[in-house]
Amino acid sequence: MKITLIIPTYRRPQDLARCLEAIKAQTRPVDELLIIVRDTDELTQTFLQIYNSEFLPLKVLSVTTPGVIAAMNVGLEAASGDIISFTDDDAAPHPDWLELIECHFVVDENLVGLGGRDWVYLDKQLHPGKLTEKVGQVQWFGRVIGNHHLGTGWLKNVDVIKGVNMSFRRRAIAQLRFDPRMRGSGAQVHFELAFCLALKRKGAKIIYDPTVAVNHYPAQRFDEDQRSDFNQTAYINQVHNETLSSRGDDWLKPLAV
Repeated sequence: MKITLIIPTYRRPQDLARCLEAIKAQTRPVDELLIIVRDTDELTQTFLQIYNSEFLPLKVLSVTTPGVIAAMNVGLEAASGDIISFTDDDAAPHPDWLELIECHFVVDENLVGLGGRDWVYLDKQLHPGKLTEKVGQVQWFGRVIGNHHLGTGWLKNVDVIKGVNMSFRRRAIAQLRFDPRMRGSGAQVHFELAFCLALKRKGAKIIYDPTVAVNHYPAQRFDEDQRSDFNQTAYINQVHNETLSSRGDDWLKPLAV
């Protein structure tokens, strides 16, 4: 199967360099690598002009609209792979990441979405936390359980996977795109929730395998959402996006698995 990897990036060239080196080290090479760069991001554009992309099928695409959703949708429009994978510029996939992704989609023809663990590192130390088998669930009353960075055990069916480590069968997602109604000028929290729930409502199979792993080094954001500090605008955007994700708009064409 042909794999397209999409990486949105914004003003984090050092992180992107680490990510690209991890892609070079994959035991199963990527077939198409799409880097999505904001048109105003001269820092990243300069880095990519001098970066040694030898052995990488790298294409740089430009986006004019702020936010990760616009960037990812630009990538989806250009992707030609049978499998479309996503990771963040501040992540470093494990060497067998693409190999395991392809194996899952080859073995299970009904598989639409695949996620895995992101090993979170803060100040070069692995983020502590209790491992759990309860991952990626939306409870009956609407509470979303993430825990993708703490997942353990064997394969499990899930409702949502995490943007730093997610893959989809292109034929199955058809014309579905990330919802541009999501608020935020950068991270646009819960974009994965809306996308995955739209698929689940059509009966899509989405699984989580903790061995399909990336290292995640949460880097600086350049918007109102600063991770550790409360921001009223970011909180309002988060609530809006989560509410929008749970509405269940029927805007997904029938799956063609």
